[in-house]
Amino acid sequence: MSDLSKIEWTNATWNFLLGCDKVSPGCAGCYAVKDVLRMSGNPNPKVSLANTGLAYRQENGSLNWTGVVRMLPERLAKPFDWPRPMKVFVNSLSDLFHEDVPLAFIRRAFAVMEATPWHTYQILTKRAERLAALSPHLDWPDNVWQGVSVESQPYAFRVDHLRRTGARVKFLSVEPLLGPVGLDLRGIDWVITGGESGPRARTFDPAWAIAVRDQCEAAETFFFHKQNGGRNKKLTGRLLDGREYNAMPQVLPAEMATAGERRALAARLVSEANESARVELPLAD
Repeated sequence: MSDLSKIEWTNATWNFLLGCDKVSPGCAGCYAVKDVLRMSGNPNPKVSLANTGLAYRQENGSLNWTGVVRMLPERLAKPFDWPRPMKVFVNSLSDLFHEDVPLAFIRRAFAVMEATPWHTYQILTKRAERLAALSPHLDWPDNVWQGVSVESQPYAFRVDHLRRTGARVKFLSVEPLLGPVGLDLRGIDWVITGGESGPRARTFDPAWAIAVRDQCEAAETFFFHKQNGGRNKKLTGRLLDGREYNAMPQVLPAEMATAGERRALAARLVSEANESARVELPLAD
């Protein structure tokens, strides 16, 4: 299982949580439930056991979550193993602010992110109400970018909750974009748009994303168009109005700790990360 990501706006994924449940229309075609179900059949028992019991195929053929959210604390050590600075999508196969994730566990993840300032962490949630409620109880390091999903106009209220958090960089994932949206972008640094992809992809009209682009230009907000989606996203590509849009906030530079320093930090912050659960760090710096 690779930590490297094909998602256009990040470099790696960090999944110390697995499992979720669907909370709004944007979840209907969730790619994560497909990935988790596939990995439950992985020949590596460590992978299959982590993913088993989290997702299933319904009688109508569509996939769904069982509602179980599994914490894997040993995976909290993973950022100490990466040999270079990364942009990291946090929990691409779950939701850090799911109601079944204890505040203490969320704070442990934030402690790891604070201890690794050379990485940039991108957290995305649909549970904006819990995000706002827990925000005062979290220390927000500058290398943590917090986002919410806004798939259609009825869910634009999530932006208001995001605005109340202590994140230095706040962003929106307007994907899958299911209709035209008008956004209040006050205090929002970055917006990502994209159409839904896969065999059951719902209709995407590029005019909806163009309208979001124009709102971003007016608000001086960075704009990134991820994909046009459809049954075959490679065929539909990423061009919007004849060009690619790849703007994003600046990553803050930070000196990377030596391998020895990273080993010490991992041992202090993630006692569960035994030798069998982690990628070995080099012995020499």
